Amino acid sequence: MFHHSRILTVFVLFTVFFSITLINGNQKNLKAEEIMDHVPLTIKVVLQRTYLDGELSEEVKSEKIFSMDDFWTTYHEWQLIDQNKERIIIRKKIDDISPLLKTNGYFGISGDGTLSIFNGKPETNDVIQSFFQIDIKKLESHKHDELMEGIRIQTKNQYLEVLETLENYSKPAKK
Repeated sequence: MFHHSRILTVFVLFTVFFSITLINGNQKNLKAEEIMDHVPLTIKVVLQRTYLDGELSEEVKSEKIFSMDDFWTTYHEWQLIDQNKERIIIRKKIDDISPLLKTNGYFGISGDGTLSIFNGKPETNDVIQSFFQIDIKKLESHKHDELMEGIRIQTKNQYLEVLETLENYSKPAKK
């Protein structure tokens, strides 16, 4: 009988000790979760946007992140480019021309006869993007004059139409 009560006492003590340890462990985890809920991670987020005309814009902002799941839900259309403890770089392709092009973009011909987009009229020589060489001999004179003066671009449709039209006048690529 004495032996059984000793085993029972050890069992009860072990159970009480185990329960206290388990409860304290849960409280520690709970406190850590509460802290994470109240103290979000602040990180620099670099939002890169690439446009049809090749322009890349960057917006840098500071974000409070409570959970990475919520962050990726917000930016589900963005692709991760790079990440470290201080910043996350994400990129999104925009199916439109860039704000720069809408504001001040012109199609024109650069000095070597390459179809280019300029920041301002072609006379500025401020090339944003180059495409292909134009066969000036095949080009009608009014089209040539338009390109020398500069063809204003303000919409995605204008951009695509001009490219499609002038592609017919491109010189074959040299091999």
